[in-house]
Amino acid sequence: MAGELKAIWIKRGKRGVMDPVELGTLIKHKGLVHNADQGGKRQVTIISEERWEQLMDDFPTSLDPSARRANLMVTGIDLADSKGKRLNIGPAIIEIQGETKPCSRMDDALAGLQDAMKVNWGGGAYGVVVTGGDIRLGDPVQWR
Repeated sequence: MAGELKAIWIKRGKRGVMDPVELGTLIKHKGLVHNADQGGKRQVTIISEERWEQLMDDFPTSLDPSARRANLMVTGIDLADSKGKRLNIGPAIIEIQGETKPCSRMDDALAGLQDAMKVNWGGGAYGVVVTGGDIRLGDPVQWR
């Protein structure tokens, strides 16, 4: 069963603004074109819409998911314990390298969020691009 790509954000610079886009390009071994972070093991960061909504249900106020500062938001895909798996997003393939650990900036956005995100991969996952390609909102997302 396939999920769906719900959001794409490009980070302008370290600690920079997250710009929403409808179309992005993933480059093999690099990451998302125009994103501040390129190369390494953390080329792309991904959050689950369902997990984000669960987190927001535990707080009296809600944040836009862009506050997580991930590059991609998917729905219908469980990211928990996915290290080593490969995720198809449209024509692209991302190999998950690990769990994205939440930093103190999450508490700056909403007090208590950092600790809440430490449970069940609440911070999402990060990975490397093994097959590049253009991705767009609505693209199917599924494990290989």
